[in-house]
Amino acid sequence: MLAESRESQRLTKTQLESYLWGAATLLRGLIDAGDYKQFIFPLLFFKRISDVHDEEREAALTFYGDDEISNAPENHRFQIPDGAHWEDVRRTPSQIGAALTAAMRQIEKANPERLDGIFGDAEWTNTERLPDATLTGLIEHFSTRTLSLAAVPEDELGNAYEYLVGRFADDSGHTAQEFYTNRTLVHLMTRMLKPLPGESVYDPTCGTGGMLVSAVDEVRRQGLEHRALRLYGQERNVMTSSIARMNLFLHGIEEFEIARGDTLAAPAFLDGDRLRTFDVVFANPPYSIKQWNRVAFTRDAWGRNAWGTPPQGRADYAFFQHIAASMKPESGRCAILFPHGVLFRNEERPLREKLLASGLLECVLGLGPGLFYNSPMEACVVICRTARPAGRPSGVLFVNAVEEITRLRGGHAFLDIRHLEKILATYEAFEDVPGFARVVTSDEIIANNASLSIPLYIKPQTEGNSRPNLEMLLGDWNTSSIMIQESVSGLMTALEKM
Repeated sequence: MLAESRESQRLTKTQLESYLWGAATLLRGLIDAGDYKQFIFPLLFFKRISDVHDEEREAALTFYGDDEISNAPENHRFQIPDGAHWEDVRRTPSQIGAALTAAMRQIEKANPERLDGIFGDAEWTNTERLPDATLTGLIEHFSTRTLSLAAVPEDELGNAYEYLVGRFADDSGHTAQEFYTNRTLVHLMTRMLKPLPGESVYDPTCGTGGMLVSAVDEVRRQGLEHRALRLYGQERNVMTSSIARMNLFLHGIEEFEIARGDTLAAPAFLDGDRLRTFDVVFANPPYSIKQWNRVAFTRDAWGRNAWGTPPQGRADYAFFQHIAASMKPESGRCAILFPHGVLFRNEERPLREKLLASGLLECVLGLGPGLFYNSPMEACVVICRTARPAGRPSGVLFVNAVEEITRLRGGHAFLDIRHLEKILATYEAFEDVPGFARVVTSDEIIANNASLSIPLYIKPQTEGNSRPNLEMLLGDWNTSSIMIQESVSGLMTALEKM
């Protein structure tokens, strides 16, 4: 059994990260790495709220000098019923999984408006997967530290939580991109849209809530009142939606709504018979999903098919249209992370034509490889606005930022401050930069078969024998293919009429 010391002094970043990852390593060989999150995050949250509850009780006892008053509900952020505290479970000699499940359900029941279902649906009582010895080891590991606010302030625990999310993504295989978006990229997206106090921020496929947290961080970074933001998210996966809620709470964010469910099939945020609209929308939708209800979308009750119905094998423009319909008419803006294919695939050309006709499209930003965990895929950020800032010209700003990354071993990459500042300055200036950015009219884009492929509009300034990047080659190839298809189609039509 691990040492039972309960160190209450302030934890350093390294100590905290080592402590959290140490818990995950206890599960190696017992469960798949992709499943760590459904056990580690609920335990972390349970331990945190128990330690904070103790801290609040001690503070109230010091102030009032009365044990009964110190336990009063108004002195606690969350209510923990008798027998449902971390230490109660820790003292349980056997059937630890059943004791954990009972304690978590009691806490959810005691805090129905804020914590209902937050601990997820992990199978704690599956003794073949999690025998008592393993659960005891986990509980004793977490018990070696005190996670009070004094020992670990909210910002620091929230950042450590994000660290753990990233480590899980590293360990969990190729599905990680559904669970985790590179945080430097999220930071860029939030700085481009600049959410402000009092505004509503929405993520229709919110995953672990990283984009919502980043919106709060951006407002805080500006020295503004971040608690005035109104946050909304929807996530299909039950466990991931629970992790998002825990993430927000552990960052000290309490005013939010995270809904469970399929955003395309059953959007959760409505105003009567219409979609609710928001000031700011961030999204990293699942890429090119094939299993979605295309038939229902053709007669969508919320009018999300104004540009048309996407092909069955690619739901990207279904999510895109949902986001467009979710922006406020007077102040709406969105940043969406997409694969490059949405920019030029021929079967989606009619949808892009309608997008251009809507006047919403403002910027197409091409990014380099390695910004996704366990995937070399290059991606793009698409920015739309319902109303442009005063003085900003019409047209679409294309930015080729594929080289604006710092590459790490293992194929990973990130955006450092130099890359962020260069991209942001270019976006704010909204003017041509040779070899890097160009403002293009809608007429020119339509003349190019409505292709948004970045290399069509930005020609690189080559130096020496530098080679073109993969995105540029792929864009040129796709554009050429589309033009050939159009020529053949026109020829066949002419021959049929002869």
